[in-house]
Amino acid sequence: MNDTILKTLGLAVLATESAAVEALKSRINDDFVRACRYMLDCEARVVVIGMGKSGHIGGKIAATLASTGTPAFFVHPGEASHGDLGMITAKDVVLALSNSGETDEILCILPIIKRLNVPLISMTGNPNSTLARAASVNIDVSVAKEACPLDLAPTASTTAALAMGDALAISLLEVRGFTTDDFARSHPGGKLGRRLLLLIDDLIHTGERVPRVNSGTLICDALLEMTQKGLGATAVVTADGTVAGIFTDGDLRRALDHNLDLHSTRIDDAMTCDCTLVSTGLLAAEALQIMEAGKFNALLVVDDDKRLIGALNMHDLLRAGVV
Repeated sequence: MNDTILKTLGLAVLATESAAVEALKSRINDDFVRACRYMLDCEARVVVIGMGKSGHIGGKIAATLASTGTPAFFVHPGEASHGDLGMITAKDVVLALSNSGETDEILCILPIIKRLNVPLISMTGNPNSTLARAASVNIDVSVAKEACPLDLAPTASTTAALAMGDALAISLLEVRGFTTDDFARSHPGGKLGRRLLLLIDDLIHTGERVPRVNSGTLICDALLEMTQKGLGATAVVTADGTVAGIFTDGDLRRALDHNLDLHSTRIDDAMTCDCTLVSTGLLAAEALQIMEAGKFNALLVVDDDKRLIGALNMHDLLRAGVV
């Protein structure tokens, strides 16, 4: 068994699974539309069921639906017949996955699902199976063959079911007008949530923690302010608090390059006058984009009259996990 053979085998699997997904295009038909409409009209939740590998795929589909605006959860059909059927209500929709369409644990609970009179969407590899015939609508996810050389292990069939589940979820997302803000509310944890939800309001330094000096201050005094506040920059403000500019580590280096006397030169002669100013309510991720685009490490936050409110730097974004 050499490296070339291993690569060939891996490529064969991908080719088989790619063909399985490609074949699904013709299955985006009226049955697909009916399934979407059942879920759009659902007054409660989409209950996904499936056994074995289909169960694992069903769990992922339920999670994708729930995170994209369609309330859903997964119920194990084996547990359902021992009490968990109580999770299904008359206002739900059931999505059942079974490649054969003959999974005993699912067929066992079909009479109860029918008695509840809830729409039953099946996703099977056999449109003539018991499950498919019992369903309100069946989505055909059959494959020509599994990627397994024995044509036994669920591989291409599970890939096809997963792709069809994504097609359902994203179609519903689009129709519902699901927005970035909606997505963020479903993903408050982790880096994704922080990028979509965290505002600079939660990060900026305010009050006495904001480095600021008045116009006319000597550079040496401005450096003391920068050192004490530790943001690598200081705002330069006029008498009424309006921002006149910013003085950064970069401005200091340029001042030294021009041999300016730090003890006699006023900050106005070395600061950046046309500096980027932002307002509260800005996403921290957007602040990061502004900093990266401008190649600077600090931002001043102002009100509508350009009066200084606060400041933040790249380290604040790093600590918050936005970067």
